[in-house]
Parts: sequence; structure tokens; C-alpha cells
Amino acid sequence: MTQPFNTIALVGRFEDERVAEPMEALARFLTKVGKTVIANPGIAREFAARAVEESAIAAEADLIIAVGGDGTMLYAAKMARHVDVPLLGVNRGRLGFLTDVLPSEMLASLARVLQGEYSRESRLLLDAHIESSDGRSRRESALNDIVLQRAQGGRMLAFDTRIDGKPLNSHAGDGLIVATPTGSTAYALSCGGPIIEPSLNAVVIVPVCPHTLSDRPIVISANLQIEVVLHAQGNIMAEVTVDGVSQGQFGPDDKLTVSRSMQQITLIHPPGYDFYEILRSKLHWGHDSRFANS
Repeated sequence: MTQPFNTIALVGRFEDERVAEPMEALARFLTKVGKTVIANPGIAREFAARAVEESAIAAEADLIIAVGGDGTMLYAAKMARHVDVPLLGVNRGRLGFLTDVLPSEMLASLARVLQGEYSRESRLLLDAHIESSDGRSRRESALNDIVLQRAQGGRMLAFDTRIDGKPLNSHAGDGLIVATPTGSTAYALSCGGPIIEPSLNAVVIVPVCPHTLSDRPIVISANLQIEVVLHAQGNIMAEVTVDGVSQGQFGPDDKLTVSRSMQQITLIHPPGYDFYEILRSKLHWGHDSRFANS
């Protein structure tokens, strides 16, 4: 039995005209069909929506519609991770692997979703546990990736990785990406990592600009724990980011542990969703200009 969506939250950068127009159209449509529309106070006054503090949106919503690019979807996922409210993405960005509904199709797609014609997809999250040398500890969750990178220009980083306590490699380069299947089409892809089918229980470890050609991406089970420790090299410091948000400096006496989260994110797809069609469209597979006139 499909879940009824009666209270629907709209999330997006309303100051962007490309986002504001579809958000207003969505609000009008949803109000017309008898749904309650909620949004943060900053944008609720711009259209027919009830103002709800951002920290409470996920708890009140039956569905969150993210309008924008994949960055907006990641932001919505952060809001939803503790509640598991499903997300639907309308693409107003560039590539848009997560926001798969086009603006020209959004009202028709949403109408079908509201009638119960949709599929649900669970996406795994990763937990980043950062233990600092001063005894502080911090945890954050990522839908896309957890990245170790240089905090400043200059010399490359040197660091070790371990998998479930077993040594994997000693790396030298600009950093390391640990990505979910969702994040395999993001930063990890630009660094030469493989695309992982979203339903797989796997993560990919991708070195960033490695100093040796033998340091290659590796796909492992998401059930394994990854540890990263920085080598001491004078005053060189690194930085850890979680879904693009900096978690602060990372030094040689700190430890980063990455493991599968107990939580998941649920995505809603309208009828006709096809992950492989999205790959073909976004990456222009099968569109070789050499054969255009053959």
C-alpha cells in the first residue's frame, strides 16, 4: 500500500529565478489539489505555504520536494536523515543525477505520485567519525561522499588507510574520497572512480591525484569500516568534508573512521524512472558524433 502524501515541504534556493518559478507552480498545484504546503519562513511568504522552522520541516512533512540541483537534494537529505521522510527531486541544476524530474514534466509526474504511482528507492548513508587529538569527537552522515583533502596549497598529503583494522595502503597525493553508490557519480567520478549501481551494498575508495600510478580506486562492501590516519609532515594539515561541508582541520594525531550508517534516505521516483537512461542522458552515452549521419 502506498503512503499518502498530505503535507508536502518545498525546499530550494528561492532567490534563484530558475528555482522560484517551479516552486511557485508546485505550491499552486498542491494547494489546488488539497495538499498542505510547508516551507521555511524565509520563502513561505512568497507563495501559498505554511511557515515551518527548517529544523522541524522533516518531522512535519510526508514528502519533501527539492527543487534545484543535486546540492539542494543533499541539503534536503540532511534534513530528512533522522526521520526518513521520502524525497523527490526536480532538476534545476546541471547534471542532476539525484534530481531526476524535469520542470516540464513535474506537475504531471507529481500528479501521478500523489495518486500512488511511484517507486521508492533506499540509498545508503555513510557515517564519518572524526576523533581529534584533544579528545573531541564528531559524527556526520553523508549521502554522497566523505573527503580527505589538503587544507591549504603546497605539499601533498601522506596518509594510511585500513579496512576493518587491516592495512590497505600508504597514500601520497591530494587526498581521498570515500563515496556511496549515490556519490559515485559525483566527485569520485571526476577522479576516475567507477559508477556503482545505486542498489549495491558497496562503497568506493578513490585517491585524489595520487603520486603513484598503482594507487587505484577500490570498491569494497559497505559493511566494512575504513580508517584514515594522516602522516606527520611538519605543519601540513588536511581537511575533512562531508557532502561538501567542511568539518574542520584534520591533523596527524586525529583519526577518521567511515562506516555504513544505520539510517537510509528514501527517494521517490515517478513512473518511468530508469537509472541507466539517466546515465545515458547525463553522460551522453551512445551519442557519438562520428555516427550521427550514418
